[in-house]
Amino acid sequence: MTALLRYQADLLLRSQRWLPPVILYAVFLAVGVRGGQPVLDSLGYTAAALLPVAAWLVRICVTGEPPAARACVAAARGPARAHLACLLTALLATALLGVAADVVVTLISDPASTGHRVRVPPARALAAGLPTALVCALLGTAVGALTGPPVLRSTGRAVPAMLLGALLAAVASGSPARAAVSGLVTGSHSGRAPVPLLPLAGAALLAAAACAAAAWLTARRSP
Repeated sequence: MTALLRYQADLLLRSQRWLPPVILYAVFLAVGVRGGQPVLDSLGYTAAALLPVAAWLVRICVTGEPPAARACVAAARGPARAHLACLLTALLATALLGVAADVVVTLISDPASTGHRVRVPPARALAAGLPTALVCALLGTAVGALTGPPVLRSTGRAVPAMLLGALLAAVASGSPARAAVSGLVTGSHSGRAPVPLLPLAGAALLAAAACAAAAWLTARRSP
């Protein structure tokens, strides 16, 4: 699997198709995050904006390989493993992007609660922000896995489904992403920095199930 991940990461970097979602994410942060804002509020916004980026990166990874090359990789390593490598590459890229964004946002934000009444240590804020970003990355990966090939092969159906799925994953009641982000925003009022362990576990289970289903379907539909 390590060789497959290196191969997929190299394809992603060389294709430069990662630039649009990363640039859009940077624009979201430039618009929504300002220096001196309460750190937990800013980290919540940073994590929420990561969810559609993760879904987009999944689509880039699973559709970026030429059909002949994908067939060769599937024949050598198995279609399920090849597809899982695409999904894991997108997840790892999203996680790295989230870590970088969280570090920058923590450095430029005010280490205080909403209203600037209670001090929030930057290290504690980052310890809460990183798992929240991972929750959103995992859910975005799940959305991308269930709305891209081979689940949905038509671009006209897959892209709207991906956008709708990302929106629902961010705002629907019971969503781990909503719970994690809301925990940061709520904690900002009191100066607490809750670590979203339960949402993280839920997001990991959902992502694992979605990726396993997509890989299984890839193997079933392979010639």
